[in-house]
Amino acid sequence: MTERMTGSQALIRALEEVGVDTVFGIPGGAILPAYDPLFDSQKIRHILVRHEQGAGHAAQGYAQATGRVGVCMATSGPGATNLVTPIADAYMDSVPIVAITGQVPSGAIGTDAFQEADISGITMPITKHNFLVTDPADIGRTIAEAFHIASTGRPGPVLVDIAKDALQNEVDFVWPQPMQLPGYRPVTRPHAKQVREAARLLTEAQRPVLYVGGGVLKARAAAELRTLAELTGAPVVTTLMAKGALPDSHPLHMGMPGMHGSVGAVGALQRSDLLVALGARFDDRVTGRLDSFASGAKVVHADIDPAEISKNRHADVPIVGDCRDVLTDLINAVRAEHSAGRKGDYEAWWRQLNSWRETYPLGYDQPEDGSLAPQYAIERIGKVVGPDALYVAGVGQHQMWTAQFIGYENPGSFINSGGLGTMGYAVPAAMGAKKGRPDTAVWAIDGDGCFQMTNQELATCAIEGIPIKVAVINNGNLGMIRQWQTLFYEGRYSNSDLQSRRIPDFVKLAEAYGCVGLRCDNVADVDATIAKAMEINDVPVVIDFIVHADAMVWPMVAAGADNDEIKIARDMAPDWENGD
Repeated sequence: MTERMTGSQALIRALEEVGVDTVFGIPGGAILPAYDPLFDSQKIRHILVRHEQGAGHAAQGYAQATGRVGVCMATSGPGATNLVTPIADAYMDSVPIVAITGQVPSGAIGTDAFQEADISGITMPITKHNFLVTDPADIGRTIAEAFHIASTGRPGPVLVDIAKDALQNEVDFVWPQPMQLPGYRPVTRPHAKQVREAARLLTEAQRPVLYVGGGVLKARAAAELRTLAELTGAPVVTTLMAKGALPDSHPLHMGMPGMHGSVGAVGALQRSDLLVALGARFDDRVTGRLDSFASGAKVVHADIDPAEISKNRHADVPIVGDCRDVLTDLINAVRAEHSAGRKGDYEAWWRQLNSWRETYPLGYDQPEDGSLAPQYAIERIGKVVGPDALYVAGVGQHQMWTAQFIGYENPGSFINSGGLGTMGYAVPAAMGAKKGRPDTAVWAIDGDGCFQMTNQELATCAIEGIPIKVAVINNGNLGMIRQWQTLFYEGRYSNSDLQSRRIPDFVKLAEAYGCVGLRCDNVADVDATIAKAMEINDVPVVIDFIVHADAMVWPMVAAGADNDEIKIARDMAPDWENGD
């Protein structure tokens, strides 16, 4: 059925047709025509954020929590450029979002008109695809294509930039719209021969490791991963973006690898003779110095994005396909190997792995001055709140401690900015996650530096009835910067002291934003403070945890160093040969 309407009405109708129920955004001149029909929509709730960056991160949090496409909206010029950081973040972490921006009228494009920015050009390197729409007849089809591209293949951000006159002019709206994407055919089914070869290598290997990245969670393949792990008995490491893909408590789980990974996980990768990389991209934070990373291992690399295969590390067996399909086929191929009498023997390998795991468990020291250890506060949040919550971290020391000291038993229960490492991510992403999963407890674990970048979205949470919990790990400093200055810059603390125990008062700030503010500065009150926060479910809660200023994240591999050089404390390294 054809209906006559404006381009802006066509935009809102198309968003309704693709199933959008939430849009995070701020109106402005160029996008204002779209806000008029949005006012009448019965299907879409608009969340009026306080900064466009918050809209983008909220769309990410919504997408990560629900598996659906997150949507953000902004006006032209500065509104659109404020979305650049979350768009880049979504690109690095393969998060499906659609960013809709207004643009100056088509006749003014290229004239340096008021609030004009070439947002399509600006975001070309950081979007999966982007569109500039100047004809209202293209709006419906473009929205259909944008959501298809964002959510299929390797997920990612798509930008739709729409000229103001295209929103104002009339068009004959038809739905459904035929998509015109002749060159876009993501491969999901893996090649059977490559899968069989991977199964053969798994049964022949003596020291295999399943190296699991965020692609396994994107593919909703946690159950298949567990089946493969238990079928083979191979150890599993899960990257920062894959926490929860296999429960942390599972005996086959060796932990998180990389710069701040466990000794057991790092050692497993380094001493392996076969890496089965599943939805992982051999990121520098995992590999350390690339030429010395797992140098004795053959590599099976499965990823839905063919551009990732052999990008950083040559793959002996490349497999292009969706991780769920790859794992399903690999399970069948391994079972066929077992039926033929070929099964891997990893007993000696597990003796070594267990030695590392038992000798070098994750841990931390209590401060000698009696102050609160940040690791303890985070660990107790995980214990008191439990594994069914969603935990959203900012970036820095608190992010690493949140990865290390909370037990993740469910896939997708840890949401954070991995690839881009965006400070200010936690609060708006938690807001989006809570909007997407309103019946789930959502805790943002933030640093005092990160928190001050985007805490204005607490006002949004309070006004819109989105009761997140925010734990501010307040050490008064840019903690990771201070750690590096301690270790590599002779303790010269140049511009890393935030003095945030003095300015601002986070409890008063929370109250000014319509939230409940709590403070905890000692071990004895930690559990009670967390419990009090859990009792409040009608408004957001902010806990200001005053913690020790010089706590460090251990283990640590220095940037660009060999993973074998991992330190478990400032002047201590593991004994790889003896495990003690």
